[in-house]
Amino acid sequence: MSIEARSLFDRSTLVFLGALTLVSILVPIFNLLVPENSTFHVSTYTVTLLGKYLTYALLAVAVDLVWGYLGILSLGHGAFFALGGYAMGMYLMRQIGDRGVYGHPVLPDFMVFLDWDSLPWYWLGFDQFWFAALMIILVPGVLAFCFGWLAFRSRVTGVYLSIMTQALTYALLLAFFRNEMGFGGNNGLTDFKEILGFSLQSDGTRISLFMCSALALGLGYIACRFIVASKLGRVSMAVRDAESRTRFIGFKVEYIKLAIFTFSAVLAGVAGALYVPQVGIINPSEFSPLNSIELVIWVAIGGRATLYGAVIGALLVNYAKSYLTVELPEVWLFALGAMFVLVTLFLPKGLMGLLGKFKLGKAKTEQPAVAEEASA
Repeated sequence: MSIEARSLFDRSTLVFLGALTLVSILVPIFNLLVPENSTFHVSTYTVTLLGKYLTYALLAVAVDLVWGYLGILSLGHGAFFALGGYAMGMYLMRQIGDRGVYGHPVLPDFMVFLDWDSLPWYWLGFDQFWFAALMIILVPGVLAFCFGWLAFRSRVTGVYLSIMTQALTYALLLAFFRNEMGFGGNNGLTDFKEILGFSLQSDGTRISLFMCSALALGLGYIACRFIVASKLGRVSMAVRDAESRTRFIGFKVEYIKLAIFTFSAVLAGVAGALYVPQVGIINPSEFSPLNSIELVIWVAIGGRATLYGAVIGALLVNYAKSYLTVELPEVWLFALGAMFVLVTLFLPKGLMGLLGKFKLGKAKTEQPAVAEEASA
């Protein structure tokens, strides 16, 4: 087996994929086959919540790819997530048809309310799932490619690039808030009925969306591991650690950044597309710069440049958010800020870095004991 193959299917990858597969099998079983009065029953609400967490985990993996392995602190990945969500939302809105409040067979309710007399050209084709799936990939990908082409060729790096990515998502936030843009304005897109002919309210559809989210996370993780284990990944880490030296020895740093940044944006768009039918709404608040900053906190807490650390960080933070916003809503933001500060000060490599130190310390303590036994 080659070095790349061994790195791709290392122990951490196999453990992660095994755990993800196990969860993907057990959750539907406990939902569909275990009686509701049983302690082990998983409610449909919990299935939907877990599916949402998995889309967040895929988004965190996308951020870790560019931040942990390329050194680009992107504060705009929430924009790619939202664009993928809007592409899926437009498809779901076209599936409503005459079942909307106003009963118009073509126009969504918000367009009828605003006295629009025809469907905008950029909504054409979204009645077909294949077209929506294509846009879920193309729209975030093309935007990331154009943004990266201009930024990386201009050699914008560091905090300046981070500010530019944040400005990008804020500009889209302001644009999508406008009613004349044709995306529902402040209210966004909601009141979805079905996807591919299946009701979004049925348990079977919720289970299917959960499993699709798990599958997307698994495939996205494998794709990122493949990139990291390849020559492209090794060069990207060289760019992260010593960009000037990497450029000096002849590598096209701009193209490397552009390729990985664009792929990461596509992953974020896919995560957004899977998120929308599970939560039932997409609105401009998803473009909020605060959301993109929160993504960075997930990755920082879990551990950069590990991929699985990003998944763990996303799951832990969002579970804490779900719990604290119900039990102690006024404490949540302070708790999130405290977690980030503590991790920055005491765990610069995140929870996975702490685990690595523990394993290293344990190995060092075992080595003298083995040496003593051998000498005896």
